[in-house]
Amino acid sequence: MENENSLYSLISLADFKSSLGKDDREDALSQVSLVTATFTIEQYCHRRLLKKNRSEYQIFTGDHVFYLKEYPVREILAVYLSSLYSAPELVEPDFYHTADIGSEPDGDDVDDIPFCLSVSPGVRMIRGISALKIHYLAGYQTGEVCSPYGVPADLASACMELAEWNMKRFQGGKIGVTGASQGKFSSGEHLELSMPENVRLLLEPYRRRMI
Repeated sequence: MENENSLYSLISLADFKSSLGKDDREDALSQVSLVTATFTIEQYCHRRLLKKNRSEYQIFTGDHVFYLKEYPVREILAVYLSSLYSAPELVEPDFYHTADIGSEPDGDDVDDIPFCLSVSPGVRMIRGISALKIHYLAGYQTGEVCSPYGVPADLASACMELAEWNMKRFQGGKIGVTGASQGKFSSGEHLELSMPENVRLLLEPYRRRMI
């Protein structure tokens, strides 16, 4: 069986099997259902949700604030200055700080990008700065139940429900069709969207607003 720690899923295989009463004979299908659900959720939310190292190359325009694309931010790993006149230079942590690390996305934030890195005036005055390269760790971690970085309950529920929906579809169930009876369609029957509506509602707080 695949190591659970390597499974790209918002919930663990053990929790999924326990909730649905599945045994080891269905591990392969369970894993496919979980991974498919997780990637579908990330695609719908327009963001990566699981813990991972990120790198961003941001053009320097003279501003001192750089908004990070992924959240929740767990740690800034390194910041480099790119200059027109010299090789990339490491910026010491004393010369930058971050805002809102560890907090949840603010539902009232128009841009839906609540984390930023701010550099000191001394750094901004260096001649020839063209960009900053920022390496950081962001995302939720499956299994970190008591941690602020653990997968939130509603996000985990969305993954659970979508994975179960996937599993029934993969097994040849009637997922994808509502109102159908014995393989026949009557008036008012219709095809569902690619995920159940209740899953969409659970995901709304985590969806990046596209501008």
